[in-house]
Amino acid sequence: MTSNRGFTTDIVHSDRAFGSDDGSVHKAVHTATQYGFEKVEDLIGVFQGTKKGAYVYSRQGTPTTAALEAKLTAMESGVGTVCFATGMAAISAIFLTLLRAGDHLVASRAVFGNTNSLFGSLEDLGVGVTRVDATEAENVAAAITPKTRMVFVETLANPGTQIADLEAIGQLCKVRGVLFVVDNTILSPYLFRPGGIGAGLVVHSLTKSICGHGNALGGAVIDTGAFDWTDYPNINAAYRKGDVRQWGLTQVRKKGLRDMGATLSSQHAHAIAVGAETLALRMSYTSASALEIARYLEAHPAIAKVYYPGLPSHPQHAQASKLFRAAGWLLSFELKNPGDCLAFHDRLQLAVKATGLGDTRTLVIPVAHTIFWEAGPAVRAEMGIADGMVRLSVGLEEVSDLIADLRQALG
Repeated sequence: MTSNRGFTTDIVHSDRAFGSDDGSVHKAVHTATQYGFEKVEDLIGVFQGTKKGAYVYSRQGTPTTAALEAKLTAMESGVGTVCFATGMAAISAIFLTLLRAGDHLVASRAVFGNTNSLFGSLEDLGVGVTRVDATEAENVAAAITPKTRMVFVETLANPGTQIADLEAIGQLCKVRGVLFVVDNTILSPYLFRPGGIGAGLVVHSLTKSICGHGNALGGAVIDTGAFDWTDYPNINAAYRKGDVRQWGLTQVRKKGLRDMGATLSSQHAHAIAVGAETLALRMSYTSASALEIARYLEAHPAIAKVYYPGLPSHPQHAQASKLFRAAGWLLSFELKNPGDCLAFHDRLQLAVKATGLGDTRTLVIPVAHTIFWEAGPAVRAEMGIADGMVRLSVGLEEVSDLIADLRQALG
């Protein structure tokens, strides 16, 4: 891709730019699991790391997944990408391949429920985890110890839409020599690129914003080139060769794909790549709709509070306005009468009652009763998740229809 062209122009022409089979505008879907070699020396070279750019077994990638990886690298202005079967596989690969027993992780308290559950598994394996309010960088600074290897935040927290103090944390991690990892799933690289504030690794659930059509699972880890791997102690000796910018991703790929097998299929990689072509259009449209809905809800007498960074009432509105192109498709709100929460959902006729995010259809879910039920009331209270909280993932329907549906359900 060329940097002087538009975001969408580069995406829709990326497969042709990198070379495609038989002149096709999309990379072919490669379904083979085996890759043969004319000379056994070339096969040996792949295993020993002296032959680059060859495929040996599809568990570690295919030409189809490689094309998607190249597209994602360009979208985040990075130096490399590794794709996975799901977003949680991508996050797990980062933690399980780059952290060791005795290491310490500082993480935002406001993260996706399954990510929070994964922190518990890391603690069981001997990795210390400190959860902090990352909206203030001083809380992160106070939690860092000599054993801290990594700081992890989301650009926009789900479901409370808290925004970490991104610029300050990025500077802090640079000074302390700590790897800064940012989950950019909800905003996407169109609305924000974490590499610009010092994130060394960016993670995505490709299922959400980037694919955007609710028809494929996927995840990705992207190296922005902002972190110097030479001093990171957990890189295996076997991977400390060649381009130092690739050391971290090489370990993530070898351990996360070869050893753990969390492989993205070529079929899903193709669907994600096609979905990504409309990313800018979808993010612009859904962000505008979400803002209009948020304004409507904030003025409604049945609503106690609305959580959306595009509103001036949001605690991090100034930061969102400075850093993000728009505020995205995710918003949450609290009903004044929590007892009406389930009946309100059942009265909705257009919004789909579902657990997913980032679909073409608007999705709605009662947060405390579902995705954060396992966390328990104490954790929910700590995270600010009220019993009457409703999460809305805004889709591509006309916003007038969505507001009409909300109006009748609230009425």
